[in-house]
Amino acid sequence: MSLRPYRDINRRKCRTVKVGDVEVGGESVISVQSMTNTPTSDASATIGQIRRLEEAGADLVRVSCPDEASTAALKDIVAAAEVPIIADIHFHYRRAIEAAEAGAACLRINPGNIGSDDKVREVIKAAKDHGCSIRIGVNAGSLEKHLLDKYGEPCPEAMVESALHHAKILEDNDFFEFKISAKASDVFLTIAAYRGIAAACDYPLHLGITEAGGLRSGTVASAAGLGVLLMEGIGDTLRVSLSADPVEEVKVGFDLLKALDLRHRGVRIVSCPSCARQGFDVVKTVATLEERLGHITTPMTLSIIGCVVNGPGEARESDVGLTGGGQGSHKVYISGIADHNVDDVAMVDHIVKQVEEKAAEIEAENEASNPEAAE
Repeated sequence: MSLRPYRDINRRKCRTVKVGDVEVGGESVISVQSMTNTPTSDASATIGQIRRLEEAGADLVRVSCPDEASTAALKDIVAAAEVPIIADIHFHYRRAIEAAEAGAACLRINPGNIGSDDKVREVIKAAKDHGCSIRIGVNAGSLEKHLLDKYGEPCPEAMVESALHHAKILEDNDFFEFKISAKASDVFLTIAAYRGIAAACDYPLHLGITEAGGLRSGTVASAAGLGVLLMEGIGDTLRVSLSADPVEEVKVGFDLLKALDLRHRGVRIVSCPSCARQGFDVVKTVATLEERLGHITTPMTLSIIGCVVNGPGEARESDVGLTGGGQGSHKVYISGIADHNVDDVAMVDHIVKQVEEKAAEIEAENEASNPEAAE
C-alpha cells in the first residue's frame, strides 16, 4: 500500500510497440520525443540538431520527409543517430516506403491519406519487411472531409472515429505494431479525444497539444492538457510542440514528467519565487544553476530557497539544499541534513560541486545495488 496514495497514478494498460530499441506502452517508461526543424535533405544540419536533442535526453526524434531528397538523406541520418528516427510522412506512399528502406524505426502516417488500398498494403509490407512500427497521427486541423461534413466541425467524436478508422485499415492488413495520436491546439478537445480513444482500444498513445504556441504559452498549454491526461494514466510517449528550439521541447517534456513523479532525469530544482526576505539573488542563482547543471543526468533534487521560512523544510526533502542566511552566509544541506555554510562569493561554484559529488554518490550506490544494470 502506498504511503502517499494521493500521488498514485494508475497507468492505462495497453500493448507494447517497439520503435527501434525503445519500447512504447505496456510497462515501459513514458518516452520523450521531439522533431527536427532543419531541412531533412541537409543531412549534416539535421544530424547536428539530432545530436543536441540526444544530449538533452530525447528518446526518439522525428524528421519530416516531404520529398525524395529528404528520404535520400535519411539513410545517413539514421546511421549517425543514436536514438530511433521516426519519419513523418504525408500523402505520398512512396516516401513512406523509401523511409522504411532507409532505416526509419517508425512511420508517422494516416493510412487513409496514403491512397488506394493497394498503396496502403505496399506501405504496410515495407514496414513489416524493415521492422518499422507506425504512428497513426490524427490532427484536428486535417480531419477527413467526410468527418467534417458529418460532424460540422472538429470534435472529439470526429477525432476518435478517424483514429479508429485508420487503425482498422492496419488491423485488416494484419499489422498491429502501431500507436495513435489525436492532437489539437485546443486543450479541451485534445483531452476529450484522447479519453475517447483510450477507452476504445488498447494501443499505445502518443500525447501532444499540436501548435501549442511559443516557449511560454506552449509550455503552459501543454502542461495543462498533457498533465490532465498523464494524471489519469493516459499516455505512453509525448512531444511538447513549441515554436522554439526543439531542445526546449525535450526539457519541458522531462520537467512535466518530473512534476508528476512519472519519470526523472537530471536535477529537479525546487526554488522560491524570491521576496524581500531573500539572502541572495534567487532568480539569478537558479538561472545560472540550471545552465551549469544541464550535464547531470542522475535523477536528484536541489532546493534553492532564499530564506529560512521554507528553506529548511524544503532542504529536508532534497539531495542538496541551499537556504539563504544573514550577512552573506548561507546554509548548505546534504541529504536533508544541515551540513555547513557557504558565503556569497563561492556559493554557485560550491553548489555545483556539491551536486556533482552527490550525483556520483547516487550512481555508485545504484551500481552497487544493481551491478547487472551497470554493465
